[in-house]
Amino acid sequence: MGIVLKKEELFMQFMVSIKKLIKQMHPAKLVFLGYLSYIIIGWILLSLPFAQAKDTLVLDNLFTATSAISTTGLVTVSTSDNYSFFGEFIILILIQIGGIGYMTFGSFVILSSNRRFSPERAKVSSEVFSLPKNFRIDKFIRSVVTFTFTIELIGAIFLFFIFRASNIPNTFWSAIFHSVSAFCTAGFSIYNNSFESFHNNFWLNLIISILSYCGAIGFIVFVDVWRKFKGKIKRITLTSKIILHTTLWLSFVGTIIIFLTEPSIQSLSPDEKLMTSFFQTMTSITTVGFNTIPIGGITKATMLIITILMVIGASPSGTGGGLKSTTFSAMIGVMRSVLKGESKVTFWGNEIPFERIWTAIASLCFYITFLMLGIYLLDLTESFDFERVVFEVASALGTVGLSMGITSELTHLGKIIVTILMFIGRLGPITFGMALFIKKDILYQDEEKDVAI
Repeated sequence: MGIVLKKEELFMQFMVSIKKLIKQMHPAKLVFLGYLSYIIIGWILLSLPFAQAKDTLVLDNLFTATSAISTTGLVTVSTSDNYSFFGEFIILILIQIGGIGYMTFGSFVILSSNRRFSPERAKVSSEVFSLPKNFRIDKFIRSVVTFTFTIELIGAIFLFFIFRASNIPNTFWSAIFHSVSAFCTAGFSIYNNSFESFHNNFWLNLIISILSYCGAIGFIVFVDVWRKFKGKIKRITLTSKIILHTTLWLSFVGTIIIFLTEPSIQSLSPDEKLMTSFFQTMTSITTVGFNTIPIGGITKATMLIITILMVIGASPSGTGGGLKSTTFSAMIGVMRSVLKGESKVTFWGNEIPFERIWTAIASLCFYITFLMLGIYLLDLTESFDFERVVFEVASALGTVGLSMGITSELTHLGKIIVTILMFIGRLGPITFGMALFIKKDILYQDEEKDVAI
């Protein structure tokens, strides 16, 4: 009896120590450990015999689990050929968790049961979502979950009818899988050629694009728009305004450039050429990673444009990756201020807080550092053309999933490098750096105008 009590006391002391350690830990470290734990769990589940349709290497299972949690979509093996329905289901769950943040489900359960929302959970959730300071995290999480499942359900319904009209097998599962994959900007497909077979299907292109943009522009925008619609606020936040303008202009410019310059689509009719140009731009800027034309066949000029769009990426608090549209806009704002001889960065008369500009600069520096390091290491281990290596690294770090066809041919060491890059891309290079090196919490003073970076 005494031995049992002693074991219980030791266990309670252990749990108290863990809770104390978590409270003292910076949110970035908790985010790091959280995503890492989900990757390990997914890796174990995908390695189970009944999760596989045929024998798959342990390293490939790790690669797939990381790609799913990071919502990247790069794969070394075929999702449909190598994994059973159970394996595909596990991949879909990992995509969903990675898409809206690993803290969201647990936080939503806590909020739904009217239990107390701890300060530690609030800090980690704010780190995951990168919110402006005037957003309440508890209400924001409720809105995120409601919005996510509503959009994914609507998307699945539309895709069901599109796939059924095209005589696609397993229509119901295909509709659900691709709706979640599109909204979470994961780019995973149970078709080995992505959506190349649907390159001229207007409705498929439209629905996938809408789902991808809904996920990529971020939950901040939709919460803002909903609050404005209900009359709770007079105007959307500065963050939302910057996100919408940047996404619109990048999509427009990218579409026009590819439409005018890419040789592989010049034989298409004007409307198909426009649709194809738009889809490749959309898939890059939202980091969803689907494609309707063979990416390996595009020119180096188009490859450069897509690479730039992948690096810029989606928006904060969304499901996409990349440097983020707000960070890109902040850098443009800094350049404009320098040219005008101004000491402050402003958008539409609103001054951007200095600490946010500082964070944007740090994000850019971290991103470029990891991008260059990834290119260097992958070029050492692989024998592919340099531009293909650059494209692969940009796609992995931006959690995009587009590839020039080299992913399945990577060496074991190359797969490990890309796996690490996808993990860093999901966390965000600056969060990854903070998780490894920061020693104490960083506090910012509140500002009337704020921008999520």
